[in-house]
Amino acid sequence: MRTPDDLKLLGAWYSPFVRRVEWALKLKGVEYEHLEQDLRNKSELLLQHNPVYKRVPVLVHGGKSIAESIVILQYIDETWKQNPLLPKDPYERAMVLFWAKFAEEKFTEVARKALLSSGEQQEEAAKQATEALGILDTELKNKKFFKGEKIGFLDIVLGWITIWLEVVEEVASIKIYDSHKFTFLNDWKSSFLELPIIKENQPPKEDLLVYFHNIRQFVLASSTTN
Repeated sequence: MRTPDDLKLLGAWYSPFVRRVEWALKLKGVEYEHLEQDLRNKSELLLQHNPVYKRVPVLVHGGKSIAESIVILQYIDETWKQNPLLPKDPYERAMVLFWAKFAEEKFTEVARKALLSSGEQQEEAAKQATEALGILDTELKNKKFFKGEKIGFLDIVLGWITIWLEVVEEVASIKIYDSHKFTFLNDWKSSFLELPIIKENQPPKEDLLVYFHNIRQFVLASSTTN
């Protein structure tokens, strides 16, 4: 399904949050214009459309701005009905959003802390992220995807595990993902990466390693000089 030429995505190639939105749009078959942003030199366009957080992703549809990837995913699913990401049943829908919130707060944000910290703080963050993954692994329960046989909302939210988590672990010299322990997640990762839309829309791991290494070094250096 095509959309008018007024759908734009303000993003950055290395961002897993931007990639979520791209995956959702491609799964829906929605055409859009990608506008790459330099967050070190923020454009007037970005500041105009996301004056609160001043970060990507931002979806601009008909001149109206939607920020924050989880909110954008919900907007996309409600605007374009084909290939639904969220279940119709109110209870099942609420449960998916619950787990998405859990994944963001207890895993993604904590893994980010592990990437950008050191010492005991980093060790504790890595431990908490691993514990959260264990809970998510149990939630999968032998399902191909969190939704069942088809990719859904929570799969997209957690899709960054496939490449970005490996990058975080390598750059920060930590271990979060236990491939021997998370058997359900192992199978899920394989199924997720086999999807053509996912496989064809992944950034090069080598480039991610360089970028996140530089980010980590910058943040750690800044924390020691403040």
